Amino acid sequence: MSQPSIETFDVLVIGAGISGISAGYHLQQHCPGKRYAILEARDRLGGTWDLFRYPGIRSDSDMHTFGFGFRPWSSPKAISDGADILRYLNDTVREYGIDRHIRYGCRLLSADWSSADACWTLTVQTSASAQPVQMRCNFLLMCSGYYDYAKGHTPAFEGTAQFKGRIVHPQHWPADLDWSGQKVVIIGSGATAVTMVPAMAERAAHVTMLQRSPTWIASRPSVDKIAVWLDRLLPARMAHAMVRAKNVRFGRWFFNLCRTQPHKAAKGLLDLVRKQLPEGYDVEKHFKPRYRPWEQRLCLVPDGDLFKAIRSGRAEVVTDRIRTFTEHGIALESGQQLPADLVVTATGLELKFIGGIALSVDGTAIDPRHSRPFHGIMLSDLPNLALVFGYTNASWTLRADLVNTWVCKLINQMDAKGARWCVPRIQGDPGDEPWADFSSGYFQRALDRFPRQGAQAPWRTEQDYVREQVTLGAESLSDSALEYGVHAPLPKAA
Repeated sequence: MSQPSIETFDVLVIGAGISGISAGYHLQQHCPGKRYAILEARDRLGGTWDLFRYPGIRSDSDMHTFGFGFRPWSSPKAISDGADILRYLNDTVREYGIDRHIRYGCRLLSADWSSADACWTLTVQTSASAQPVQMRCNFLLMCSGYYDYAKGHTPAFEGTAQFKGRIVHPQHWPADLDWSGQKVVIIGSGATAVTMVPAMAERAAHVTMLQRSPTWIASRPSVDKIAVWLDRLLPARMAHAMVRAKNVRFGRWFFNLCRTQPHKAAKGLLDLVRKQLPEGYDVEKHFKPRYRPWEQRLCLVPDGDLFKAIRSGRAEVVTDRIRTFTEHGIALESGQQLPADLVVTATGLELKFIGGIALSVDGTAIDPRHSRPFHGIMLSDLPNLALVFGYTNASWTLRADLVNTWVCKLINQMDAKGARWCVPRIQGDPGDEPWADFSSGYFQRALDRFPRQGAQAPWRTEQDYVREQVTLGAESLSDSALEYGVHAPLPKAA
């Protein structure tokens, strides 16, 4: 009996979230002759924006930079909710015909590179078949992000078994959950918590945000008045480009201010918080973190909605530590009791590098943690494989578009050279530093699951969109660290 033929592509993209959609567009635009498919493990596109359905979910970056560079965000709302973002993503794939290339229910399990054949063989579990199937491609583009979709992070709290209410993690929000008239405690102080507090306060009897320590918070208008003004005067694409450039440069300026003059930035952020809370409110206790601004991601509060909820009395912030859950709430180390019908554990995320897939070269297992990232895009000694990671200090999409454009240029460069493969090779000592210079708990918990980066280019990721527009130019494709194979098979990775 003959073996079924293995479907073969020029490029396989893993993940149909923002990065994967961006990849589809750029492949069509810059590599029109290449056959590609996007493999999505879930039944719907959107990635993060389809997974998270908790109350109030919204962008934590302005949509003029969070939207794709090739398809301007047209809504006047610069800070938009998850439903609007999902509609935008669905409209994008339909408009550009990317939807015809998406294969849903396809979970990548493993990928093995063959030096002799210059291709990746992927083992994929599909929803249509009980047994995994195989696919092949010359180039593998990982756009699966870094969240573990199966679970979020929940610390082990004492006494949860005796609590008579309900405990829910935002990553697994039940569609039928009704918190109307209930006393809600949200454990956490990050972007998820500050988003949920005002959204849930509209229907709850009372909402308490319980935090061990504060997070830096900045309030900004949900509508960009300059963007609205420019939209009236200029063609849509020109207006979008100008607003995008303005926001990129402001974000870059503020990030650099936080890193070079942290005390000045901290004072400015705290002064803005004070203006939005009642006189005498203990801002230092509840809104001054232990770390400097932008050592962790800054939380964005549109139109000061969190502070409005606090001023109204419908919500409060408590800074303390949990001693134990009780039957009817939470007992704190200070002795304070927080009554609760519903507890939301907005306690963070778990990260998973490239979806946790098994990688091998010529049948020999490869641990990607031992590689170094070339410009944060390709991994040393792994041929024809690229991954998309967005910025930690700016919109994810900015870098997704930039990286996907670079990958397309690399593929075209390989064609021009007649090369079958391209692989980064480490020359000398690149240095040894963590993957990300961020103190956030979800990063720190996962650093041992990620490769280390070098101390300088090209083995270090620049968290700077303006600079990377230059460093990821044509010269980077001729970097001496990149080895192109024209005729001879690629030797096995060490």
